[in-house]
Amino acid sequence: MKGGSVGGGIAPAKRRWRGLAIAVLFLVVLSMLVPLGFLLGVHNGFHTAGHLALQHPSPSGDRSRHIDNLVRKLGPTLPKDILRGYVNEAKNETSSRNATPKIQQQKGIPIPPQVVMQPVTNKNTSNVNGKARTKAGADESGGLCELKYGSYCIWREENREAMQDSMVKKLKDQLFVARAYFPSVAKMPTQNKLSGELKQNIQEFERVLSESTTDVDLPREIQKKSQRMEAVIAKAKSVTLDCHNVDKKLRQIFDLTEDEANFHMKQSAFLYQLAVQTMPKSLHCLSMRLTVEYFRDHSFDKELSEKYSDTTLQHYVIFSNNVIASSVAINSTVMHAKDSSIQVFHVLTDGQNYYAMKLWFLRNTFKDAVVQVLNIEDLNAGYYDKATLSHVTLPVEFRVSFHSNDNAPAIHNHVSIFSHSHYLLPKIFKNLEKVVVLDDDVVVQKDLSALWSLNMGGKVIGAVEICSVRMDQLRSYLGEHSFKKNSCSWMSGLNVIDLARWRDLHISKTYWKLVKKVSMKEGSALLASLLTFQDQIYTLDSRWVVSGLGHDYGLDIEGIKKAAVLHYNGNMKPWLELGIPKYKAYWKKFLNHNDQYLSECNVNR
Repeated sequence: MKGGSVGGGIAPAKRRWRGLAIAVLFLVVLSMLVPLGFLLGVHNGFHTAGHLALQHPSPSGDRSRHIDNLVRKLGPTLPKDILRGYVNEAKNETSSRNATPKIQQQKGIPIPPQVVMQPVTNKNTSNVNGKARTKAGADESGGLCELKYGSYCIWREENREAMQDSMVKKLKDQLFVARAYFPSVAKMPTQNKLSGELKQNIQEFERVLSESTTDVDLPREIQKKSQRMEAVIAKAKSVTLDCHNVDKKLRQIFDLTEDEANFHMKQSAFLYQLAVQTMPKSLHCLSMRLTVEYFRDHSFDKELSEKYSDTTLQHYVIFSNNVIASSVAINSTVMHAKDSSIQVFHVLTDGQNYYAMKLWFLRNTFKDAVVQVLNIEDLNAGYYDKATLSHVTLPVEFRVSFHSNDNAPAIHNHVSIFSHSHYLLPKIFKNLEKVVVLDDDVVVQKDLSALWSLNMGGKVIGAVEICSVRMDQLRSYLGEHSFKKNSCSWMSGLNVIDLARWRDLHISKTYWKLVKKVSMKEGSALLASLLTFQDQIYTLDSRWVVSGLGHDYGLDIEGIKKAAVLHYNGNMKPWLELGIPKYKAYWKKFLNHNDQYLSECNVNR
């Protein structure tokens, strides 16, 4: 019994040992065959490292899922959008040649074809005013671009010209691919000839692209050069290379290209800001000519009019250092007035533009209205803050951006507000009780006499409110100051001011105290003005003013025609070349096109 039991236990143990030995031997043989298969490329669907050409399968059978996964893992780790473009291009090429069975199209490997990669077509376009505009993407367009670069992004999209540069883009793509392969090929001693060809083609493409921005600029033989480059790239792809190095070099090229694009974006935005903030050459010419003429001929000097301090007349105040802008604002107001003889305009400017302004308004008449030009630097308003008298400050424009909620895109609004100089009005016009303040970038289209009969109920200022920007949305700037959360911000441009009420409430002193408290914050003038006039705003009907003609391309034309006042707030003023073309006509028709100085300085263009 014992012997039988022992013998029965040994036999199964030997069989298990033999099974393990056979299994180990099988694994050893398999471990030798698999690398051999990789080295010899026995599987028709496998690609050697660095080879990016599209291979066609043999009709012997389908790929195994295991090999497909290996190839995908060993493939180049290019960005997903580029690989997606390669896949689509490979599918199109395969279907057009009719050289690949349907089963291959279903399980094909997304490897880029031999033809150089083409830019992925962006289908996110929409037509605005007949122009194709690219929708928001990354940091270059849409809300993010506008948040970073301001109104430049809007101007760029509206003025973008369709360029015929498909061939130029193809050449750039070929150049990128050639640059990606060149370092790896140059390190191989056996590929000196191929390295030289790559280098020669790269240098030739760099020279051509440095001189060409559109297809029209390209030389006639560019098609042959492109074909030669394709052939050289195909040779480079057929060489066994380290795919990681090619991938790394291509990523470096992408990063450099992105940095270069960002640099040009910042440079363009800077030049745009420089253009909108610099006086055009024609206006500078006009100012200089008028100043010289004023000192040459004093025959234009006139006695001060008694109307300047007559409280029974309608007094308009304009802060400006722009002769043409203030002239258009006055001319448009007078042209639509029922009785211009009761209109008095006070133009406050600085010493640099005072003499040009004075001569201009002495030479030109505006029906029966009178115009007084004041140099704010010569005024002694008796106010404790003498720094404000050193120069005239125009209404301040702010571009306010905020998120209505966490998921919504940023909302951008343009708000124009009183400057420091506006708070000198009660001291400058001591005898006046009521004035209408106009910005110099407005055009009046209707009679404004109804503003003088308004009963503002004890309020200090009449203004159009912008409820898209509320005080609660600016709470991060307002800090600890008390304010009504739902109160709306207000706009300059057209404002009715009760100077008597202003003096009684000591508005100017309140403003300067707030300025000192918030002087370290961005937009201190905006915050101080909003807090100063809180609960002191008489809301004008929104039909009085249409704002945004200096930044918004999408305003309703019918609304513009019906408005009493057009306000060109924003960077794209109508006297600038960057101004919005379809809004310029409303402003230009109030220019005196027969004036000699305007013609000589090309202001009428």
